[in-house]
Amino acid sequence: MLYAGLDYHPRTSDLCILNEDGKAIKRRRVRGGRDAVAAELAGLGGPVAVVFEATGGYGPLHERLSAVAGVRRVVMAHPAHLRLIWGTKRKNDRLDALKLAKLLYLDAVPQAHVPPPEVRRWRRLVELRRALVRRRAAVKNQAHALLRGAGLAEPRGVSLFSRAGLGWLAAQALDDASSLERSLLLEQVRQVNEQVRQVERALRATSAADPRVALLMTVPGVGPRTAETFCAYVDRVERFGRVGEVGSYFGMVPCQDSSAGRERLGHLTKQGPPLMRQLLVEAAWSAVRTSATLRERFERVCRGDPGRRKLAVVALAHHLCEVMAAVLRDGRPWREPHAR
Repeated sequence: MLYAGLDYHPRTSDLCILNEDGKAIKRRRVRGGRDAVAAELAGLGGPVAVVFEATGGYGPLHERLSAVAGVRRVVMAHPAHLRLIWGTKRKNDRLDALKLAKLLYLDAVPQAHVPPPEVRRWRRLVELRRALVRRRAAVKNQAHALLRGAGLAEPRGVSLFSRAGLGWLAAQALDDASSLERSLLLEQVRQVNEQVRQVERALRATSAADPRVALLMTVPGVGPRTAETFCAYVDRVERFGRVGEVGSYFGMVPCQDSSAGRERLGHLTKQGPPLMRQLLVEAAWSAVRTSATLRERFERVCRGDPGRRKLAVVALAHHLCEVMAAVLRDGRPWREPHAR
């Protein structure tokens, strides 16, 4: 078995090959993209195991290398856990390829999950909606600033960005510069609203084909956006040994520094997609209002202290994450336990 470490770039990549004794027998700079790297690996002849660092476009690269004759195993390394590479004073593509090959030879690669193409497309839709929503929020903030700059108070009893509110905004008398800015903002609001609707239609079509989304929506506070994002990023819940690992995967657990019997816990690790943590916290606030059992858990962490509400809602979000993982694992909907 040969062990290949690949430092991949779309135009130029570095390849390092180790033999069965762990000695470097070949180093090569490959000019070209995935096909050029695949041709180089196919020319090695014998069985090969390949490792590369996760990067943009990792999915097509993984699939192309897996299809090469003679390649027995393709591993994608988690870049945040490759301290051997980023924690060194001397770093270049040639050395990175050698270190990746050595980690593969020692079977010490911090492996990252490679979801199938349909799951990657689902994640892209989820992230696209998030980007559009953030863009819409920025446009709305700019509209609020325009009104404050013009000395106008927003209408009472109606949302500024409802149909009536937008009509009110369009009818206000403004100077030439402010009027131009208003016209551009109104057009941007209409465009981004339509774009969000298009993405949500695509998300609903994808979610309708996956029964797990409807199953997760039985959990208090969990809506369609939270459920579909959870399914897209978890992919297969069976790849986690226990439900507690899902909370760690989404960065909902504290940092730990324990030694000599002393336990030190810090802030959340915040690993994984930040969108999932945001949605879990929003679901936790909703669950406090709709579920007696979860509200009791929230109040138990609060201990009657209003200053602990943020801590309590994060703890409840972590609990919801584990509950959702258990629902997927067991294939059974949520049932409200009796509150104590």
